[in-house]
Amino acid sequence: MTTEQPLYAIGTPGQAWGEAEKALWLSQQQIKRSYQQDVLTPLQQLFAANSKVTDVAELLQYGTLDYQTLGLGVYPLYAVASNNWQADKPTALITGGVHGYETSGVHGALDFIREKFAAYQQHFNLLVLPCISPWAYETINRWNPLAVDPNRSFIANSPSQEAAAAMALVAAKAPQVLLHVDLHETTDSDNSEFRPAKAARDGVVNTNWNIPDGFYLVGDTDNPQPEFQHAIIQAVAKVTHIAEADENGCLIGEKLQQFGVVNYPKKALGLCGGMSNALYVTTTEVYPDSPKASAAQCNLAQLTTVCAALDFALAQ
Repeated sequence: MTTEQPLYAIGTPGQAWGEAEKALWLSQQQIKRSYQQDVLTPLQQLFAANSKVTDVAELLQYGTLDYQTLGLGVYPLYAVASNNWQADKPTALITGGVHGYETSGVHGALDFIREKFAAYQQHFNLLVLPCISPWAYETINRWNPLAVDPNRSFIANSPSQEAAAAMALVAAKAPQVLLHVDLHETTDSDNSEFRPAKAARDGVVNTNWNIPDGFYLVGDTDNPQPEFQHAIIQAVAKVTHIAEADENGCLIGEKLQQFGVVNYPKKALGLCGGMSNALYVTTTEVYPDSPKASAAQCNLAQLTTVCAALDFALAQ
């Protein structure tokens, strides 16, 4: 079900934002948590420690986000990659934090590095980008400081530094990808803040969807791989509940393809999940605001997805 919503506080109805409105929006954003503390320090500690990861992986700085001209900071971008890259192994790409506010995507990727990377690197070249959008992580935002959505910006001449840096790394390090799992969340703030803000920015009328209560997947319309999606849903159902379709047979306004799965045209929309030509592609959507799911369950759902995806690819 969709419903028309009240007007957003910034902008004039029917008019797309100009630089003044974007500057006003940016002035209202506040740092609420630390990328250094939550992401960089755990990565650095992991690679400084005598752990099983240090023997099989390397920590790569693949770029720097510099927003000093906006009065903001500089953010180093890191990925973790197999240190013995082999041409005869399939490559798996795991991405998190494209939308920085989607917390379990970041922490699920970190959990995979910590707990499962060593086991799966025997079978795959692994490339993990745990937090593609660090400023958005710190401010709990969907957009970057320029009011650009990185997850609509995985395109040529990208307007997003975050997307451009990730695409450049993947093109250079992993031009042939078998599997890509992109870790996301759907939250109540999608309806209370982010969709209204997007409509105001673009000068259009906002309509909200019902927020699904539970986990679901977004496959690729042009490459749906239903058996792959089904295997992941079965695995995740053991650790958290799967979202039911609404009264129209939809999740987030899209017709259900199978239990817990909808499809989007990933390349056409400029989504992170469309940046490669991987055979197996999925995007997770965890619901952290559910009274039936804890933060630990959300992180575990992300980790379970990655492992189930890798297991499926191994079995083929």
